[in-house]
Amino acid sequence: MKRKDTVKLISADEMEFVIDKDAAMVSQTIRNMLTSPGGFAETELGEVTFPEISAVILEKICQYFYWALQYSRGKETEFHIEPELTLELMMAANYLHA
Repeated sequence: MKRKDTVKLISADEMEFVIDKDAAMVSQTIRNMLTSPGGFAETELGEVTFPEISAVILEKICQYFYWALQYSRGKETEFHIEPELTLELMMAANYLHA
C-alpha cells in the first residue's frame, strides 16, 4: 500500500496507528484536516495528532472506522464497545464527527 493511501493517527501518548485513508475518511473532522487547502501539516504529511485522545481510545476508533466501511458496503456485523470505554469514546466520536 502506498503512503498516500494511508494516514498516520497519533495518540496523546504518542502511539501511532497507520490506517487506510478510506477508513480515516469516515471521520468528517479527519477528512477536513486531510483535504483542506492551504498547505496544512496534516494535509502535507498525512499525519494527524490527537493530544487529547489516548492510545486505547484511538485504537478503538480505528477499529470503528474499518467497521463503518464494511457496514456501508453491506456487511452488517456487531461492533462491540467495552463499557469502561464508553464515555471516552463518546467524547472522541463527538470531536471526530464519527
